Amino acid sequence: MAPFLNIIVVEDHDSLREVTVALLNAHGHQALGLANAEAVDDEAGGRVADLYIIDLNLPGEDGISLSRRIRRANAGVGIIMVTARVLSEDKVEGYASGADIYLPKPVGPDELLAAIDALARRVKAPAPTPAVTMPLDQQRLMLRGPLLELHLASAEVTLLRALTIAPGQRLAYWQLNEALGQLPDELNKASLEVRIVRLRKKIIQASGDDAALKSIRGHGYQLCVPLSLL
Repeated sequence: MAPFLNIIVVEDHDSLREVTVALLNAHGHQALGLANAEAVDDEAGGRVADLYIIDLNLPGEDGISLSRRIRRANAGVGIIMVTARVLSEDKVEGYASGADIYLPKPVGPDELLAAIDALARRVKAPAPTPAVTMPLDQQRLMLRGPLLELHLASAEVTLLRALTIAPGQRLAYWQLNEALGQLPDELNKASLEVRIVRLRKKIIQASGDDAALKSIRGHGYQLCVPLSLL
């Protein structure tokens, strides 16, 4: 089911505006009807809309100009143009001015609701869940994630600390080996990979994030979850 939206209908035809607002409210949306573009500033009362339904042939400022203003002020808002202008050049101008959907009149209720549902998935997309910062207790050798608290080997804590404080949380193979106290001529990628595989499994167990520690081909590894060092 698409989310419910705050919708402003800008239509100068009184009965059509009233019918449209009633239709939207009946389907769970919060709709406000306005008779002209100027009323968007004067009568909306600072109301924040998720979507505008705009007629192009408005008295005073027309729908094209209004759409441009709205789009400049809020790039993410939804705009549906509903108009008697059906020529190709009219549609091109409508889309160029910021319309997401251009519907020639007359528009049936089902078509209008379908267009709103299609836009609702964008304008009301859920916000990404912020990543949880996991504490790494360096003394106790413990990593505490949202799913589990795990004991780490001393070398694993060393690797995690080095990755956490590195720019972009990424390090080359030689830097990781250096963090483990190995000399450059002792570089052993196979041994390092074994340590990383074991460490990755533990981080995934603690965080639930399958991409928590990724390989950078030909370079090294990157930590992709935030840690706090204790």
